[in-house]
Amino acid sequence: MATGTSHPTTSSWFVVLPDTDAVAGHAARLRSCASRELPHASGRPWLIGRWSARTLTTARCGGSRVAVIGQHAVTAEEAERAARTGSSAGVERVAARWPGSHHLLASLDGQVLVRGTVSGVRTVFFAAARPSRAHLASDRADVLADLVGADLDERRLAVQLLSPGILHPLTAQSVWHGVDVLPGDRRLQLDRDGCARTGRCWSPPPPELPLTEGARLVRDRLAAAVAARTGGHDLISADLGGVDSTAVVCTAVRAEVKLVAYTAAVHDVLGDDVAYARRTVEALGGVEHRVVPAQLVPLTFDGVDTLDDILDTPSLHTVNRHRRMYIVEQAARHGSPLHLSGMGGDELFSGASAHVHGLLARHPRTAWRHTRGFTSKHRWSRRAALRQLIDRQDYGSWLRLVARDLTCPQPDMSAPMFEWGIPPRLPPWATARAVDAVRDLVLEQAGTAKPLDTGHGGHRELATLRTLARFSRHVDQMSEPLGTTFASPYYDDALVEVALAVRPEERVTPWRYKPLIEEAMRGVVPETSRHRTTKAHAAFEEETGLRRHRASLLALWEDSRLDRLGLVDVDALRAWCLRPLAADLECALLHPTVGCEVWLRSRESRRSGEAPRSGDDTAPADVGRPGHAGRPGDGGRAGESSHGPLGAAETDAGGPTA
Repeated sequence: MATGTSHPTTSSWFVVLPDTDAVAGHAARLRSCASRELPHASGRPWLIGRWSARTLTTARCGGSRVAVIGQHAVTAEEAERAARTGSSAGVERVAARWPGSHHLLASLDGQVLVRGTVSGVRTVFFAAARPSRAHLASDRADVLADLVGADLDERRLAVQLLSPGILHPLTAQSVWHGVDVLPGDRRLQLDRDGCARTGRCWSPPPPELPLTEGARLVRDRLAAAVAARTGGHDLISADLGGVDSTAVVCTAVRAEVKLVAYTAAVHDVLGDDVAYARRTVEALGGVEHRVVPAQLVPLTFDGVDTLDDILDTPSLHTVNRHRRMYIVEQAARHGSPLHLSGMGGDELFSGASAHVHGLLARHPRTAWRHTRGFTSKHRWSRRAALRQLIDRQDYGSWLRLVARDLTCPQPDMSAPMFEWGIPPRLPPWATARAVDAVRDLVLEQAGTAKPLDTGHGGHRELATLRTLARFSRHVDQMSEPLGTTFASPYYDDALVEVALAVRPEERVTPWRYKPLIEEAMRGVVPETSRHRTTKAHAAFEEETGLRRHRASLLALWEDSRLDRLGLVDVDALRAWCLRPLAADLECALLHPTVGCEVWLRSRESRRSGEAPRSGDDTAPADVGRPGHAGRPGDGGRAGESSHGPLGAAETDAGGPTA
């Protein structure tokens, strides 16, 4: 079923075209709303879209072209060095040394290379163009879906109702027929006729590094990641809250970057973010610090019935849109071009206790010691823990159990976490049609799906990383129209790789809180903050938000789009929203459904006749010419926007790791 003739109003997007005349018609449609274009050596269009010149670096050498788009500090000379290799392998080899988060694109005598990032912050979507069947690629699923006239895949949309929304590979897939997601560990190559093939370009590193060596590398790579974004900026902003954002702020300050640090207070009297932030700022000296009182920060579910962000996929975190964006908006209002965050730190440094499952065969004494520690710390059932530890079923068998239990009650909070993942559930308001669709898709995948790593712990960490990284991508999409780039350095490939390379029994332990980042920040984070072992929670904000914004939540289900599609029982959904709900499980069931409903409404609300707003990105198409050295950290300027590529359109989720 088509979603309508809506067109995404986005600050930036690009489409990669193969070196063939077969996509000339699609290129012409793209030009109607694009502001920049780069050609293949043949002169045919290679890259069309809208992007800030600051985010792009390109180079050419003979018949080779290389482009880097995103948050980086790659110079034209470095890009040219990659282009001179003349091969995909050579380009990737040179680019592997570049810090930051970016898409890597190359046109090599008619062959096209497209790569994103392991985490998926820089995702690649690809689809076949009709009628030629030549493939196109883009950084936004909605732009590509509109261009090729893809219909909404209601079965895949039903998958997005799962809670928690972490189920590899289904929850990472696109919600359009024929629009595929390139996994972060693979490259996309288009030949001269536009035929697409993918190949593995990354594998999890062997977890063999000692903690001390890994800490040194984390410190160096975090410094490089921050520097890749902050160069050229006189003043930036950053979150200063938990352990991970504190490390980012201190790394930037030690490099003499001027920044304004923001800390949001919470209502919980045990929340100590503000206290630790003040200690940190006092020890660093010279850092401007702004504390946002808890009563000013929006609560969960605030304004969910009026959200109109154009995200390219549904977001699990829509319920906290205003809460997350409040500080970014404050920073943008004060002119910050770049906002640093600590997102991704939990996935890398808290890690997954499920590593114990694989550790049992290699180091049984250590494994049992860790098991006792985790079960005592989290008050898990020891009998259930033992049952999970001796379970040797493969990933496909685990998926079959997920399919069987889709409508069962959510796992109890005392359930251990040594399996392949937390078994996701569909909410009580999911219709039989939705349940059947999701069950069929899970069973289809059970026969062929492979885990992201050989062990339970590595798989869980990568699956969670890929799911939660989408939220960072969505926040960046929401921040771009404000003129502020949102950055999450921990999701950079270089940091992901080094963190996963550290021995899990040293990195993930019940007796130390995030030992890897604690050791890495020795001499960087003040000692008064480096040994912190607490983390603020927002259960009050969730439960109180439900009570205060219940009317907005109920209004969302008036003429529900999910109800129109037959995926939810709106009466059951409204009844659930009228109940008092616990934040940990019952409220969490609502998050994916709200994200899907808001996304469908925002897509529908855009009219094809809406005129583009003017802005910095209305420069002539040759501004992003080969050889232009883009600067990092500027995803767009205030007022920039564009529309989906069609003039007359054809119609077309997180939980804890450990």
